[in-house]
Amino acid sequence: MELLLQAFSWLLTPESWTQQGGALQRLFEHLGVTIGVVALSAGIALPLGVMIGHTRRWTTAVALLAGAARAIPTLGLLTLLGLALGIGLGAPVLALLVLAAPPLLAGAYAGVQAVDRAAVDGARSVGMSEAQIIRSVELPLALPVIVGGIRSATLQVVATATLAAYTSDTGLGRYIFSGLKSRDYPELIAGSLLVIALALLLDGSFALLMKRHASAPRSDLKTTTTSPGRNPS
Repeated sequence: MELLLQAFSWLLTPESWTQQGGALQRLFEHLGVTIGVVALSAGIALPLGVMIGHTRRWTTAVALLAGAARAIPTLGLLTLLGLALGIGLGAPVLALLVLAAPPLLAGAYAGVQAVDRAAVDGARSVGMSEAQIIRSVELPLALPVIVGGIRSATLQVVATATLAAYTSDTGLGRYIFSGLKSRDYPELIAGSLLVIALALLLDGSFALLMKRHASAPRSDLKTTTTSPGRNPS
């Protein structure tokens, strides 16, 4: 209990936030690494997952690959990459990319694959191209599942990004590693509390986003009949 009180005292001390390398700087570094990794991973995994869900090909192989990637220990992978790449952000970013990809990929292809085939066939019957079907039919209907995958990946990355301090002086993990090394347990606990608070803040943001999406008015998907040989305007 005393250590926890000391940790809160550390958090309430202005110098802990304003000094060079203080908590505010570490917080933005941690958030930057998280957003950067998730954005980069999403740029690769989401289009791939959407195409797999749309074509319904290679789903078994992708499921096996995603499961295997989830089983890789991040710290072990970070250690190997750190030995290969040396000190810096390269190793933790690559390790976190491997961590973030499976939920993003799974969310994208599962969401698109779950779209009612009747809606897809109806869009195809009125002359929509495959790209139009993906953009106008499948993605809007699959959005909650896709966002759920992004949410899961973000929470995993924000928690595991503490390991970035293992090979670089970056993020909130620095307090955990330095506190453990110097036996400064209040600092260690304070760093852990900041990571938890950031994870809760991001999770709450996603929950609010999904709540607003669920309550937003939606226009029903309409299928229009056209004469043979004509595309809808």
